[in-house]
Amino acid sequence: MGRRTPVIDSAAFEIRLARDAADLVASQRLRYRVFVEELGGGGETVDHENRLESDRLDPVYDHLLLVDPARAEGEHVVGAYRLLPSDRLERAGQFYCDSEYDLSPLIGTGRKLLELGRSCVDPDYRGGAAMLLLWNALADYVLAHDIEILFGVASFHGTDAEMLKAPLSWLHHHHLAPEHMRPRARPEAYQPMDLVPEEALDRRAALAAMPNLIKAYLRLGGFVGEGAFIDRPFNTTDVLLLMDTKAMSDKHRSFYTRRFEGRA
Repeated sequence: MGRRTPVIDSAAFEIRLARDAADLVASQRLRYRVFVEELGGGGETVDHENRLESDRLDPVYDHLLLVDPARAEGEHVVGAYRLLPSDRLERAGQFYCDSEYDLSPLIGTGRKLLELGRSCVDPDYRGGAAMLLLWNALADYVLAHDIEILFGVASFHGTDAEMLKAPLSWLHHHHLAPEHMRPRARPEAYQPMDLVPEEALDRRAALAAMPNLIKAYLRLGGFVGEGAFIDRPFNTTDVLLLMDTKAMSDKHRSFYTRRFEGRA
């Protein structure tokens, strides 16, 4: 029997930043369920004994959480985003993406940045309001912090570039960031994305093979950095997404207003 998707009114959720250690641990446990148990990730960030996925940057980041109060304590976080505004960069020492991409062109713009990552939703809560609520709260965060550029890595499952050549090539030919602000994948795991000539690409097939999160950013005018990064411990092929967050927040506000108006 397949997983049951709960039919839950959006009003039943809480959405907020992590308030304490219990919230943080619950988000790390959700990350373990999604990135390790579901997607086969591993590496030094994984604690199998305690079923946590965490790293040294977690205490510095904000953790935007979707909470189902009906679930047991410790399992109450059912959706999460990890956020770091650039005015906190000195305290963190680096963005997480620094380990995969040279961010100097992006940082050199002098604009206020927000890195986001570790985006995940419990499998039982997909296909409903969960991700929409997270994105709505993210738009509020962007406005509250005067963010100008939002960026982070998004992942394709697997590390075989041949299997991903159509969507990677589509991103390269149609969505490269402007050169003056374009991050580049680090050479130790650099994967060229120009794998299929533009004229040979099938748009429908390329987009069908692309994760929904990446397609969502592209619909909002998002760009990608130069090259993909092969993350073998996590069993993913990563691309760096960036976008003008004013455009994101404006479009999302219109979308959410239409989507949720009339709901009590």
